[in-house]
Amino acid sequence: MKRYIHILLVLSMLMFSACSNNRNSPQDESAPVSTDTTAMPPADSAAEDTSSAEETKSVAEKLLEGMTLEEKIGQLFIIRPDALQINLTPEQINDSIKYGVTEFDEKMQKTLKEYPIGGVALFGKNISTPAQLTSFINAMQKQSSIPLFIGIDEEGGSVARIARSQNFDVTKFESMQKIGETGDPANAQKVGSVIGLYLSQYGFNLNFAPVADTNTNPENIVIGNRSFGSDPDLVAKMVSAVISGLHESGIMSCIKHFPGHGDTKGDTHTGYVSIDKTWDELKKCELIPFVNSFSTTDMVMISHITAPNITDDKLPASLSAEMIEGKLRKELGYNGVVITDSMEMGAIIKEYSSSESAVTAILAGVDIILMPNDFVDAYNGVYTAVKNGVISEARINESILRILKLKDQYNLLY
Repeated sequence: MKRYIHILLVLSMLMFSACSNNRNSPQDESAPVSTDTTAMPPADSAAEDTSSAEETKSVAEKLLEGMTLEEKIGQLFIIRPDALQINLTPEQINDSIKYGVTEFDEKMQKTLKEYPIGGVALFGKNISTPAQLTSFINAMQKQSSIPLFIGIDEEGGSVARIARSQNFDVTKFESMQKIGETGDPANAQKVGSVIGLYLSQYGFNLNFAPVADTNTNPENIVIGNRSFGSDPDLVAKMVSAVISGLHESGIMSCIKHFPGHGDTKGDTHTGYVSIDKTWDELKKCELIPFVNSFSTTDMVMISHITAPNITDDKLPASLSAEMIEGKLRKELGYNGVVITDSMEMGAIIKEYSSSESAVTAILAGVDIILMPNDFVDAYNGVYTAVKNGVISEARINESILRILKLKDQYNLLY
């Protein structure tokens, strides 16, 4: 796979070089040069047109124009807050229990200034009490030049960082499978609104939920009762209702794990996982909840599962241009923000360095890299790729504009 990435990067550089030569080629001397000025608008008219065009630009577009390359690349990353403590090793940062950062200090402030990230994802080890959590989030937001995505996995049920903490008195839900068994989307909407309300109170603005996977494999060890059920139409209704509830509380949604993790046996947290289904088979089942929510969800999370009967590149979906640009964007028509699943997972780090996976994901069409195993390596990898022409700045700008427009939609750009 690494050989494939090397070939991909080389081809990208050659294409970039060819395009650059075409753009810089001198004008054909044999071409006639027009001297007719009758069609040219008066100077004051041209100025008015420019002023009018400037006024019609969105807040996101204006902000993008003034950003440095370093700031742009930073927006491509949502990381653990622990990664701002650069004295910690990747193993310590990604430890699920130990080495949790719960206060924002001067070292983290310095790192945030050097690497102006797009957001943070908090876990149980970063959370102790309501007062601590609120203070921690407020401190990070205050020191960020562009307001941050503050995300969390608060699905309800087994995956709920806050609800499963004994120091928080919030409503708890047994599982999304139980919600699905009621058959009533109103119950799912309540899940979204209840969770969204307490998340917003603590300072969160993004929930990595709901799970849009249809649990079609009884041997699935990853999704299970996190899914609303095995009926894709029911799952679609429930997912849509949760999104509505989150939005009522001002919280962004992120449906996961595209193109569907429901018919798998393995766990991408530990290593390679594949699905045997064809694209037509997925469209008849697993893709239904995703497609149904494309117009309402704020993000789509790409899984690391490999689909050998769908993509020729044999790459994890999170690194596959065939899956992201070809299937998700062009065929299915999704134009919103695309985020990877955590890049610290075994399916990625056992095969790729943090810089390799980040560059490949951006080239494949991803907008946000979630929690790379080594954030600094990933950041520097993308920066070098842009400087060397492997990734065009125009490609980076596409993602940044999507990200900034989403932040503006939720009144984060002030």
